[in-house]
Amino acid sequence: MIQPINDKITGKNNNFLKWLGVIILVYFLIVAVTLISSGFKLSVGERAEELFTFATNPFAGLIVGIMATALIQSSSTVTSIIVGLVAGGLPVSIAVPMVMGSNLGTTITNTIVSLGHIGNKEEFRKAFAAATIHDFFNLLAVLIFLPLEITTHFLEKTALFLAQFLKGTETPDLTGFNFVEFITVPVLKLMKQVTVNLPQPFDGIALITIGIVLIFVSILYIGKILKSLLINQAKGILNTAMGKNAVFSILLGTMVTMLVQSSSTTTSLMVPLAGVGLLSLEKIYPFILGANIGTCITALLAATAVKENAIAALEIALVHFLYNCSGVILIYGIPFLRKIPIVGAKTLAHVASEKTYLALVYLIIVFFVLPILILNISFNNP
Repeated sequence: MIQPINDKITGKNNNFLKWLGVIILVYFLIVAVTLISSGFKLSVGERAEELFTFATNPFAGLIVGIMATALIQSSSTVTSIIVGLVAGGLPVSIAVPMVMGSNLGTTITNTIVSLGHIGNKEEFRKAFAAATIHDFFNLLAVLIFLPLEITTHFLEKTALFLAQFLKGTETPDLTGFNFVEFITVPVLKLMKQVTVNLPQPFDGIALITIGIVLIFVSILYIGKILKSLLINQAKGILNTAMGKNAVFSILLGTMVTMLVQSSSTTTSLMVPLAGVGLLSLEKIYPFILGANIGTCITALLAATAVKENAIAALEIALVHFLYNCSGVILIYGIPFLRKIPIVGAKTLAHVASEKTYLALVYLIIVFFVLPILILNISFNNP
């Protein structure tokens, strides 16, 4: 009688230690994403900002938004730069496509995280699908809304109307609160001290390398621990939490992203959960859409506290918010459109799992080579 009780207590203790291990590894995963972001900023941040000078038309603006966010690794930073450019005279008609591009560029982090599963074919297929569904959704949104915006300027006009209406409204300024920065800054400072003597851009490259290694290690052990916890109905708990209905999942994604102030962090944490089979692609999908909305809200609240160029700041923040909300309502609301990102992600993931080198090819071509080619064509044919 005593032995079964002791076994039960030991089992509970083991589970507690496993969950504690998962929490610690998730922390290191967040640190890894932050290290990569900081590394990109150190190595190419200033050069990335020079890209904005090439935005001479809406298509160039879109590509600049993609590349700048992929390089700087922060859609919030890119949006802030865009606000400053608009305040300095950049036409809003070019700034709006930049915002759309920033949505696409920020998804590169998910793809990098999914590479942590590359050693296991089945896990990699699921993880890569979870990473790229964000790409396909944002690409579909651009294909629908960019032509519509160029012809009607509905986002620009609606955002301007709302910005003028909201001018003078006092809203809490959340610019001083950043949960991710709060928990990662000690490790980030330590890593920067380690690489401080390296010349630029090698200091940034070193941080990126450390971040990628940390991602691989974190993903490897998160997967092992979560697999062992599956027998204790962790899968059922997560699926119940995120599978109540799509609206709940969207709201959950929105709230979590508002808390951590980083859609890259929120969506990246879903990738290993998909990889080990804890969550299906269909369950993750609406959560990721919520992250798209959540990443706008903090910037929107902060923009209302801007004193100078308040209308420009609010207008661009509102464009981002309206664009993401419209995308979720239209694409997820219409069944046949809703399925396109799922089918696209699953198909690409199947191909990439069969020939893993294609995942790297996809990452390089989609986020860098193709945008450079399109930007070059656009620049030569204004």
